[in-house]
Amino acid sequence: MAIPSSPSHGVRGHTLYIQVLVAVIAGIAVGAFFPNTATMLRPLGDGFVKLIKMVIAPVIFLTVCTGIASMSDMKQTGRVAGKAMLYFLCFSTLALAVGMAVANIARPGAGMHIQPASLDTSSVTQFVQAAAHGHSFQDFLLQIIPTTTASAFTSGEILQVLLVAILFGVSLAQMGKTGESVLSLFRSLTELVFGVVRLVMYLAPIGAFGAMAFTIGKFGLGAIVHLAGLVLAFYLTSIMFVCVILGAVARFSGFRILRLLAYLREELLIVLGTSSSESALPGLMEKMEQAGCAQGVVGLVVPMGYSFNLDGTNIYMTLAALFIAQATDVHLSFGEQLALLLVAMVSSKGAAGVTGAGFITLAATLSVVPSVPVGGMALILGIDRFMSECRSLTNLIGNAVATIVVSRWENALDTKKLQETLGPR
Repeated sequence: MAIPSSPSHGVRGHTLYIQVLVAVIAGIAVGAFFPNTATMLRPLGDGFVKLIKMVIAPVIFLTVCTGIASMSDMKQTGRVAGKAMLYFLCFSTLALAVGMAVANIARPGAGMHIQPASLDTSSVTQFVQAAAHGHSFQDFLLQIIPTTTASAFTSGEILQVLLVAILFGVSLAQMGKTGESVLSLFRSLTELVFGVVRLVMYLAPIGAFGAMAFTIGKFGLGAIVHLAGLVLAFYLTSIMFVCVILGAVARFSGFRILRLLAYLREELLIVLGTSSSESALPGLMEKMEQAGCAQGVVGLVVPMGYSFNLDGTNIYMTLAALFIAQATDVHLSFGEQLALLLVAMVSSKGAAGVTGAGFITLAATLSVVPSVPVGGMALILGIDRFMSECRSLTNLIGNAVATIVVSRWENALDTKKLQETLGPR
């Protein structure tokens, strides 16, 4: 079953894209010239993100459940999940290594000579405390299992919903003909939920305006200039990762990365405005299927990617950790950097695609690497919001590429539909 097409495509899609773009620019202007007013607009952005998060659980459950139930071979579900995890592991590790390499080459923190004792760490205490709870790998695995079936839909944990959806989908598939009426109901509910998503998306320009105005009004344009070396290094590294590494993967898989970015321009602008990749999750799932990816693959790969394939977050973690080490004159040997990378590989898994998650995950990583002072995070707190947007954008693009690649591996990609949507390679 195909996800119902959205009226936001064609003329309406172009209109929404323009509206969000204008809203982002207007938000920057209001934040720069009327900062006091801009900081009061935060509820607009937060409200839009909450509306999107409201429908994420039913979107994932219905899409995954109906996708698995529609698969003729249950072994295919395990195959798709296995191939997706293999892809995620390889490219997440590669993203960590790229961030580490750039930090060693560019050395954005060198020469600052910051004394850790002189830093005001009170501002980062909440992040350190958040990192101390539930970030061991064992806790992460146990957190995937919801307390009750219903609590999976109220906890806000994507992986809990995914687990319930997989179990229900497999069970529904095993029911055979007796389960067809339930499957038909779920398909109808899928159309209903995506109808709600389309209604919420009409508020995207308002949400993007409010979120961007608050960010600029709160931190000021000067925050972009402050510590510009780190910000520039992170943005350039992320652009290089997307255009060169993911671009090569895309080329090998039969499409061009720039065409994919143009296709996802609405979702990318929404992420830019709200600084949350979750705000674009329903739209990303819908567009991936319309680009020729099988629904079952989309339903598994995209939600899994939001916890296991955070390329932007991984680049940020190693780059920021080494920046703090360089700024505080802490020399890390190659072995210590390798240990940092291994710790980051574990702590990055399960990070939610919402604002602040990357900062909390960084705190979790530094907490178990005593050679780098956790208090050094105070150096980057003021500009983290701006890097959060780049993290979310890179995460979204990485998951879109992963979905197409895994679909091709599984022979579940309509190449003709892909070429019609993204153009010839």
